[in-house]
Amino acid sequence: MPHALEGVSVIDLTHHIAGPYCTKLLADYGAEVIKVERPDGGDPARRMGPFFHNDPHPEKSGLFLHLNTNKRSITLNLKTALGKGILKDLAREADILVENFHPRVMPRLGLDYPALEQINPRLVMTSISNFGHTGPYRDYKMSEITAYAMGGVMHGTGMPDKEPIKLALTVEQFYSGNVAASATLGAFIGAQVHGIGQQLDLAIMEMQTGNQDRGIASLMTYQYSGEPSHQRRREFSRSILPTGVYPCADGYVQFAGGPLSRWGRFCHMIDRPDLANDAHFTTPENFFASPEVKQEVETMLYAWLFQHTKQEVMEKGQEYGYLTGAINTMEDVFNDSHLAAREFFVEIDHPFTGPLQYPGANFKMSETPWRAGRAPLLGEHNREVYCDRLGFSPEDLVRMREQGVI
Repeated sequence: MPHALEGVSVIDLTHHIAGPYCTKLLADYGAEVIKVERPDGGDPARRMGPFFHNDPHPEKSGLFLHLNTNKRSITLNLKTALGKGILKDLAREADILVENFHPRVMPRLGLDYPALEQINPRLVMTSISNFGHTGPYRDYKMSEITAYAMGGVMHGTGMPDKEPIKLALTVEQFYSGNVAASATLGAFIGAQVHGIGQQLDLAIMEMQTGNQDRGIASLMTYQYSGEPSHQRRREFSRSILPTGVYPCADGYVQFAGGPLSRWGRFCHMIDRPDLANDAHFTTPENFFASPEVKQEVETMLYAWLFQHTKQEVMEKGQEYGYLTGAINTMEDVFNDSHLAAREFFVEIDHPFTGPLQYPGANFKMSETPWRAGRAPLLGEHNREVYCDRLGFSPEDLVRMREQGVI
């Protein structure tokens, strides 16, 4: 069966996280993605952990291996005249070029959109940068925490009597890559329909500000009420129904309480259906406003929770329609029966790690399937691209390597 993006040609000049995640999504759904890497070490993500078996090796970075599946890698020095010429040759036949350099880099190299448009008027060029190609912040530097802070989200996370804090990991980088992939495909469809290429100017700060992970909610609150979001402690549930995180026999579960109509569901979940219509719990003054009654409920709940695993608690809660979720460790996620039934994790072999389980398709398509494939070794496809596609000889590759071009 064909892949959805089969036949689409992509030149990938990206590095680190946001850009490579964009091109990974295109590659995994069938696009031919040629990843252009620096000869002196390649994508810096190759040197970012975690590493397979804690061995810091450029071919064993878990981050790189995940972000660059199904791509081909060539090495190319874009600061050399020959390197620039080769890039133009590749761009001449490409549908899409994705880069995430500083806005000054591509113009300085003579490889900005006006130059490439002259070569290929149908080219879609996606440019991902910290703050975009215009505006007073254009030249500012950024890290994940900077984006989180300046995008208006960090102001609302943390405790009210402490300084604002950032939530963990690099969610915004992955989110930006996701947005970039969607935008790129939109522009590609436009090029196919109208025959006109274009450049996409994507700013990570703007994607963070527009992210529904607290960003949009805070903006809407301010727009409609004039009140800024503030750091707030998690409030206790106003009813006696459990809300939040609770311990159980082998870990933790999360509950979302709700209105009085869920009281009966809760009672069935903890094997106390006899309390479903007990006025001691269901009268409004006790259900909504009694700390003493809430303490009674939680005493019963804890006694029940410590007799059950988090999976059992989740299944029982879902059986009776009480919103419940197990708080899974990564081991739990890898062994989850639902993900196994949907074949989410796939095994991918790699010369330096052997077969490992990788996250699979973000979504499933009935007629044009996602494909599993490994990340490339640095410069693995030099001969294939330079000789078979561009007409260089093996001797030319030796000379280009000696001259620092590849």
